[in-house]
Amino acid sequence: MINRRNWIKKSSLLTGAALTVPGRFGSKEKVSSKPVLTVAHITDVHIRPEDGIPDRFIKCMEAVKKHSVDFILNGGDSINAADYDDVTRERVLGQWDAWEEGRSSFASYDVFSCLGNHDMWWAAPNEKDAMHGKDYVVKRLGMPGRYYSFSKNSWHFIVLDGNNSGVSLDEEQFTWLEKELESLGDDSRVLVMSHYPILGVTGHFYPNDQHSDFEKLSVLFYKHRKKVKACLSGHMHLLDSAMYNDVRYFCNGAMSGYWWGKGNERSAGPGYYHQTPPGYAILKLYANGEVQRDYYAHGY
Repeated sequence: MINRRNWIKKSSLLTGAALTVPGRFGSKEKVSSKPVLTVAHITDVHIRPEDGIPDRFIKCMEAVKKHSVDFILNGGDSINAADYDDVTRERVLGQWDAWEEGRSSFASYDVFSCLGNHDMWWAAPNEKDAMHGKDYVVKRLGMPGRYYSFSKNSWHFIVLDGNNSGVSLDEEQFTWLEKELESLGDDSRVLVMSHYPILGVTGHFYPNDQHSDFEKLSVLFYKHRKKVKACLSGHMHLLDSAMYNDVRYFCNGAMSGYWWGKGNERSAGPGYYHQTPPGYAILKLYANGEVQRDYYAHGY
């Protein structure tokens, strides 16, 4: 996986600037029927205590709530970074406290999260430390496990953990996924969420930051092509949409954009990561399996 640490460290020195961009990106064709679910997808929040970021995050979530969403999918990298060797326990706790501060502003909403690569503190003194690795993040985010599934209003959601060797599913998890899909009827409507893109356009920019087992997964999804309707990801801080074998693959931009900073010479505007502004996605899910994705830039 490509190390973008220098960009993150640089961004921590900058304060966010208001965006002067249209609010909506990547709007899909309208579906005439009423959706059975309206879901927000936030990802790569990268929250930390500095630069007024908790307050900025709260303002973002106030905008999200105006869409009358049924619940929220959180795509990982909830905190800025716990995964580097020089990160202290106090720094990790400070970031999670900032997350909790922001989370309290939408406490009445169900949030279903997945693990991002920056969420885990691998530099804990040893593996027995309560804050080491994935289990601590699972606990802090209120997840039932590092991978899991749930159902809402005739849709089935599968949340994966790609934080394994080569950005992939471990064998235990892949076997679970096979059994999970096999157990569903052909009339099921399935949405899969992973922190990393399984398949998409953004992999051309950062090929080591997408699932290395995408072919294995695409073969499995083809076997269950009547069920699997969409795959959702973040991580890239970039926005794209692709379709393969009738599965829609959506990578959404980061709520933090350029890690809540102004950007660099490659940014198309203040706070942009390349050509993608900071924002969030609203998904409308329909009874016939259709998915409409709209991406909204924010100005915080």
